[in-house]
Amino acid sequence: MTYQPNPTHSQTEQIAGLIEYLSAYIEQYHNGFARFISYQDNVLTVEMGGRCADCTLSTTTLRGWIEGTVRQFFPDIGAVVGIAADTGEAIAG
Repeated sequence: MTYQPNPTHSQTEQIAGLIEYLSAYIEQYHNGFARFISYQDNVLTVEMGGRCADCTLSTTTLRGWIEGTVRQFFPDIGAVVGIAADTGEAIAG
């Protein structure tokens, strides 16, 4: 199954839907999650938690998979920021 943005939704709603779609995979196969927090001033903020909270590969997941996939659909996004669900701190990278 491939994600298809709904053109009747706002860009913010489409981005949130894509993050939800990606999170389903992360939840099922990695016991973690990614949650859409906001999209303001061309900056997407995503919360990562579950097993992602203490995983040494969370930066790789954020940059390589979440950001990489989001940019395929929305290349005009300026930045993607990851926040750890357990601490509220930024995920380095």
